Amino acid sequence: MATVDLETIVKYAWLAYDSSREIIKITDISAKVSTNFVFRVKFRDKGFVIAKLSYFGKFEHFSEDHQIIQALGNNLPIPFDNFLAKSLMKNDKLYIHRFTNDSIDAWVIFYQPIKIKQKLPRILEIPDIVNLGKEFANFHKTCNLIRNTLPKSTKTLESDIRDFTHYLHTEDGIEEFGENAPTILKHCDQFLTNFKPLKAALLPIIPVFVDWNIGNFSISAGRFYSRWDYDWFRVSTRMMDFYFIARVVSAVGDRTLFTYNIEPLKDPRFVIFLKEYHQINPLKREEILFIKEAYRFFLINYVLRHGQYFFRTDYVHQLQKDVLDTHLDAIDSFDPQFILDELSL
Repeated sequence: MATVDLETIVKYAWLAYDSSREIIKITDISAKVSTNFVFRVKFRDKGFVIAKLSYFGKFEHFSEDHQIIQALGNNLPIPFDNFLAKSLMKNDKLYIHRFTNDSIDAWVIFYQPIKIKQKLPRILEIPDIVNLGKEFANFHKTCNLIRNTLPKSTKTLESDIRDFTHYLHTEDGIEEFGENAPTILKHCDQFLTNFKPLKAALLPIIPVFVDWNIGNFSISAGRFYSRWDYDWFRVSTRMMDFYFIARVVSAVGDRTLFTYNIEPLKDPRFVIFLKEYHQINPLKREEILFIKEAYRFFLINYVLRHGQYFFRTDYVHQLQKDVLDTHLDAIDSFDPQFILDELSL
């Protein structure tokens, strides 16, 4: 079967969902950063929905993640009850359309449009950081409150690293990473070695979105208003959210040209955030110690392992080069003791 263009896949997905509403226009509104595609689907009745198309990873993981996100969005109480974009249901099930041919295995999910208020400024003022600390503390606290009502997740940090370790020993892995494979394997081993003594497996797990750059959520009067973009969603320790939070509150702020260095975790403004967070949703010593391993996991899994799927080609090569040349080496010199001291842990 010949390759089908992505808009046609979206059309097929909608026809299978509700052929009674005629599509008159499909507009690509993708951020043009990742390999996922987002479309605005407009109907003759003047209504519209948002379609997300992905062909990265495993369909089972895509489906599992969105089942959890849908349950989370439904179960979050006030004031977060309308925070997440809602996916469309058909009958009593979440609707995900899977399209396959000889050259592509793609999945489409539809979202109700979500209202957007203010985006955070590129560099936050101290009052913004204080507000954000309180808001994240309350959001994480609420996610923890309802965590036992959500579908189970099969992905873990350890299983992702072990899968990548296995891949690095295959012909495809060796061909892709070449002379860099030993360095990556060393850090995979380091992550797994440090996981047990840090008691990471015992840390509470909640839904986390990982990527909290200011283009993924909006606020109103300093409070969370709406959140979209679920590419890096997982159920894991809340520490997985903190590296991107550190980037948002850093003195450097959000930038068009960026790298994933460790400096945001050292920024005094991140400590301001943590102090506000800690007052509402206390952090544990073990969690703070795990911050650098969460950062190591982010570099290994999202930038190196899956970078070609999450970033455009003109971004990914430089980001991966930065990780291999500089960022991985900086991890083990990072000592979170100053954070422990500031939080009296």
